[in-house]
Amino acid sequence: MTRPDPFTMPDAQAVEGSRIMDFARRAGLDGTDYAALHRWSVTDLEGFWSAVWEYFGVDADAPYERVLEEERMLGARWFPGATLNYAHHALRNLADDDAAIVALDETGSGYEVTGRRLRSQVASVAATLRDLGVGEGDRVVGYLPNTPHAVVAFLAAASLGAVWSVCGQDYAPRAAADRFAQLEPTVLVAADGYLFNGAAHDRRAAALELAHALPTLKATLLVGHVGLPWPSRAYPSPAVPWEDAAGRTEELVCTPVPFDHPLWVVFSSGTTGLPKGIVHGHGGVVLEHLKTLGLHSDLGPGDRLLWYTTTHWMMWNLVASTLLTGATTCTYDGSPAPLARPGILWELAARHRVTVFGTSPQYLLGMAKFDIDPSVHDLSSVRVVGCTGSALPASAYPWVRDHVGDRVLLASISGGTDIVSGFAGSAPNTPVWAGELSAPHLGVALAAYDPEGRPVVDRVGELVVTRPMPSMPLRFWNDPDGSRYRDAYFSSYPGIWRHGDWITVTGHGSVVVHGRSDSTLNRNGVRLGSADVHEVVERLPEIAEALVIGAEEPDGGYWMPLFVVPAAGVALDDALREKIRDAVRTGASPRHVPDEILEVPGIPHTRTGKKLEVPVKRLLQGAPVDQVVDPAAVDAPELVDHYARLGAERRAGSA
Repeated sequence: MTRPDPFTMPDAQAVEGSRIMDFARRAGLDGTDYAALHRWSVTDLEGFWSAVWEYFGVDADAPYERVLEEERMLGARWFPGATLNYAHHALRNLADDDAAIVALDETGSGYEVTGRRLRSQVASVAATLRDLGVGEGDRVVGYLPNTPHAVVAFLAAASLGAVWSVCGQDYAPRAAADRFAQLEPTVLVAADGYLFNGAAHDRRAAALELAHALPTLKATLLVGHVGLPWPSRAYPSPAVPWEDAAGRTEELVCTPVPFDHPLWVVFSSGTTGLPKGIVHGHGGVVLEHLKTLGLHSDLGPGDRLLWYTTTHWMMWNLVASTLLTGATTCTYDGSPAPLARPGILWELAARHRVTVFGTSPQYLLGMAKFDIDPSVHDLSSVRVVGCTGSALPASAYPWVRDHVGDRVLLASISGGTDIVSGFAGSAPNTPVWAGELSAPHLGVALAAYDPEGRPVVDRVGELVVTRPMPSMPLRFWNDPDGSRYRDAYFSSYPGIWRHGDWITVTGHGSVVVHGRSDSTLNRNGVRLGSADVHEVVERLPEIAEALVIGAEEPDGGYWMPLFVVPAAGVALDDALREKIRDAVRTGASPRHVPDEILEVPGIPHTRTGKKLEVPVKRLLQGAPVDQVVDPAAVDAPELVDHYARLGAERRAGSA
């Protein structure tokens, strides 16, 4: 197979001054040879992870006895004997008078929280939580938008050895309770509302309803974010105004906890049944996020990260972890592209001299489709544009080069809530190929497996990880025998982590993501990635969004419809259908051409923005809604019934 030319090559000056180059040199390796550095990182796990520990000066109250007690994918025990605290590491490198957090919103306004102020607020909220009975292992939950309050509450809980969990306020109270009630929390932190697309959304009644759904609460901290007065109605537990909780003068004390002590619980998308609570530990997160943010994103003191996210997406956890590197993190409340100022994120990135800007493929494609030009702003400070959430199509790469900067590293990343980090992406010393992820991340023994469990190159296979990582889950919440955890990742290839994505590991070392393996199109025995179709169709200016499904039928047939949402003012007629077919035929392959092209009012997503490919497939096949998806976990619940009706109508027509 002919090796394609890279879209960009590493900038020699940037590589020379990067942390990953310095790290490699200290390890006695050539920092310009990423492949060799990665090979060392996955063949000498103890050497690599101890080097990360030393390079970033991890501060343990008690030393570790060894790096990895026993190498196994299930039950690997990292750094036994070590005690430390995530909050200590997040706060230790912040300059007193420099901004630790820049709080931004869609109106363009903002304020800074200095390192001194952040430490003071964390100490005060921690003391408040302690007075309310929170101790090691207790759970503190947040019903909060992406503002500094969420970061402060998280760090305060972590400093005590308590376990944190958070979700955004676009979740209905019942959906939030489905997550939080599993944890039996001691304290709830809730805001009065959030901003989105020009409006302040009042969530005071929702917060009260959520508090009543959590019978284990001892108190609720009330955050006044959008300026709405809290009602005098009685809460089921004492209510403490945020100003009182965060306004005390206290000394910050971080409790040392074992390396694998639970730090937070993040939840799976939860499209059916109760969402799975995934538990990560203090030490594993500290090491993994220092590696990802410090080496791959090259973040350190003086840098600023602005990554659009909600608090219930794992990217919020990485946004908070920016503090581990000593860099400034930016929170943002609002729509990524509000109607009044659709380019507001670029405007803010320029104004606040952001160095790492993070977003999603849909955002970049939308900017291009609607002719929003970021280059009207001075983006000279931006050196990395990170992109994750789904595969970034090749068409976006020239647009970023031409409209953001020709020296910007466009880092397409694929990871997961499961490891709360990335499996593959870029680094200052990697080439970039359009439409591909540059390489597996350091410390990630990634491969593509065929159905027999053999690694394949330049062929589509299952994304697997063959050696343990410190940030792999400690366990699932309420999974005492570990059976749900084993079934989720280790049932296909014994002793090997199967993530559930179709990928190609190329001969030149990059990774191509084709979509979820459980939503793979399988036409006449040929496996096709849904992302390949979506990328081609959504590039058309007439199409706002698309969803392709491959559904096996009872008679042994295979139906592959393409659902499209036309752009405003566009009608789906025969001419447009033929244009779509031609685009798929030439941009993907003749096998990708759908059987039918149907107009729909919308495409349903999880609350973290992922298309509901498998649930829609099952609805079309006739599965009952209550067995397929929890409407409360869907961004537009009314669409669930629409697709269920489509499936029923098709089955009735073929009867």
